[in-house]
Amino acid sequence: MVQFGAVHMQVVSSIGMVAMALLAIFVRMRGTNKPISTVKIIMPPIGMSTGFLMFVAPAFRVPGMWGLLAFLVGLLLFSYPLIRSSQLELHDGQVFVKRSKSFAFVMLGLLALRVALHSYIEQYISIPQTGALFFLLAFGMLVPWRAAMLLRYRKLQRTVS
Repeated sequence: MVQFGAVHMQVVSSIGMVAMALLAIFVRMRGTNKPISTVKIIMPPIGMSTGFLMFVAPAFRVPGMWGLLAFLVGLLLFSYPLIRSSQLELHDGQVFVKRSKSFAFVMLGLLALRVALHSYIEQYISIPQTGALFFLLAFGMLVPWRAAMLLRYRKLQRTVS
């Protein structure tokens, strides 16, 4: 039986996930006006890596195989559309992220999929464990996406030099 506190926490976590996805779309669309750099590419995964501290608290711990599977789903499935929809271009010797309508649709599609998965999975495990799994999925999605961006960035930088 679902308790009121648990339902409230599920709603709050779902709203938070939607807000973060919309923020990512907004920041990404605004970011197309400024040149990118190595630091701007690698800082999101570094900043997000502090989230691994959640696993210090026992409530967030999940079996290793669950965590590995969540990370691999992000790595192998969810990162691919992000990599494909993120293009870089060279203007006046500087590298910019190319504005892409497909990126917004990819982010919204991934959000819908994550919300559906989140709603399903949270029926079977605790809310903190669900959050931990989706953190691992998001981290698995972010790392290869940013690594691909970094490789493309360096390739474009070499053409300038």
